[in-house]
Amino acid sequence: MQPPATPYEERLTAPRTWWFVSFLVGVSFALILLPFGTLPLLGGLVGGTAVAAVAASSYGSVRIRVVGDALIAGEAKIPVAALGEAEVLDQEEARAWRTYKADVRAFLLLRAYIPTALKVQVTDPDDPTPYLYLSTREPERLAQALRTAREATA
Repeated sequence: MQPPATPYEERLTAPRTWWFVSFLVGVSFALILLPFGTLPLLGGLVGGTAVAAVAASSYGSVRIRVVGDALIAGEAKIPVAALGEAEVLDQEEARAWRTYKADVRAFLLLRAYIPTALKVQVTDPDDPTPYLYLSTREPERLAQALRTAREATA
């Protein structure tokens, strides 16, 4: 029997401006090493840019997936049976839920450069987490994938 196709997968990549900032970090390292000669200058440029690019890439490599009967958001894996209703948050509501409306017990997969989000209630009575806040560029599609997965497991 073949496993079902992944109904939803998204990688929360870093914005393009972060790559430019990575280059500027490399330029900064090059300027610091300028008094030591050309070779250290080039090493600082390449090394600084590479380290900053790796940091930007690793921060931006988090994925959100709905696979089978589970929601995988970054390092968290939650069965869809433990999840309740999903609420699509527009830009203003998402900002409110990640600032003054936020609950300290909530699971936040937060990327400030993504303006929209999905808030999913946690219905498991043994879990102290009241909800999941997931930054996503496609909150409607993620909510639909969660509904589909929940119906498939019911």
